[in-house]
Amino acid sequence: MEAYGALAESYDRLTNDVDYGATVEFYDEILKREGVTPRSVADLACGTGSVGILFAQRGLRVIGVDISEEMLTVAQQKAAGLENPPRFICQSLQELTLSRAVDLAVCALDSLDYILNPDDCARAIRRVFRALNPGGVFIFDVNTPRKLRAMDGQVFLDEDEDVYCVWRGEFDEKANICSYGMDLFQRRGKIWVRSFEEHREYAYSREQLVGYLRSAGFSRIEVFGDREFREPGPEEQRIYIKARKGIVK
Repeated sequence: MEAYGALAESYDRLTNDVDYGATVEFYDEILKREGVTPRSVADLACGTGSVGILFAQRGLRVIGVDISEEMLTVAQQKAAGLENPPRFICQSLQELTLSRAVDLAVCALDSLDYILNPDDCARAIRRVFRALNPGGVFIFDVNTPRKLRAMDGQVFLDEDEDVYCVWRGEFDEKANICSYGMDLFQRRGKIWVRSFEEHREYAYSREQLVGYLRSAGFSRIEVFGDREFREPGPEEQRIYIKARKGIVK
């Protein structure tokens, strides 16, 4: 089964330790340093919409983009009661096409790593560049190659009273891809239903990603440690990258 199908309905429960508020606050600090006050944002690979909803609650025009219809269904349900709900569209980032350009694009939780072909990743970044207004900002994070390699052979378990998830990581050095098969057990009344998903992430280096950004036309590129304004260290598990589309003077 493809990633984020059966998992969608339990995703928020299994990731309730993710601090989306802190992530958005870090975006805010980056924007302050850039002197940018966006009015519109594209939440790329938005999943169940947690980041986009936080932006919408601040009054921004939000477009949430994801390739998983199941995740978008959950996002739509979560946003239904908002006065200013995001608009959600089902697209791959490689084919990103927005009806209106935006001031800010964000891509959270190592979503770019799910693009397994480097050429496709470069294409996605070019599409983001096209989707931004002049002076627009692109901010995203990725897992470091060190982290993905360290997942090889590791077994992880997440559970609550209605869902049980166990997964094991494997890293393929030749393919430069970390795969983890996920066994998911979800309670349906008195019975448990089992499903399986395979998740795969490509171990992009910062040099690759910076190169793709430059080739797309981005400038003012900066790389940060995990939600901190510092150079990433050798043990870093996650890095954030900020880039800017040229400003029309």
